[in-house]
Amino acid sequence: MIKVGDKIPDVKVTVAAADGHKTVSTGELFAGKKAILFALPGAFTPTCSAAHLPGYVVAFDDFKSKGVDLVACLSVNDAFVMDAWGKSQNAEYITMIADGGAAFTKAAGLVLPTGEFGGDRSQRYAMLLDNGVVKVLNVEEGGKFEVSNAETMLKALD
Repeated sequence: MIKVGDKIPDVKVTVAAADGHKTVSTGELFAGKKAILFALPGAFTPTCSAAHLPGYVVAFDDFKSKGVDLVACLSVNDAFVMDAWGKSQNAEYITMIADGGAAFTKAAGLVLPTGEFGGDRSQRYAMLLDNGVVKVLNVEEGGKFEVSNAETMLKALD
């Protein structure tokens, strides 16, 4: 599993953007930026939709005021789902990343196997990145939502 001090895996992902979907490398996406990357098991799922993504939407300006250049949400979903979910959550300032084939999730060692329920998904976590290097990594214990929320990551910036 990826750890503090590691460079994030450089793999192709799809970003849902206003002008369509774009395939980008994670290395390029996070290069030269102070960023928050948070990931969750699935778009339109209960905790993800009721608390995880909405917390970052509400706190977006606070992250910007603390020098964060990019706030990104990643899930093992396709770009159409991530785009629709972002729009339904008023997440226009959050970069919605579709890790459709779980390439990033697998390379980072953060897979949540759900079997027949949904296949390989992402564990719930949040990272503070500086130029693609992990400075803070908060991975949730199974079924919990305590350390990857926006409030905890804002405190990590103090």
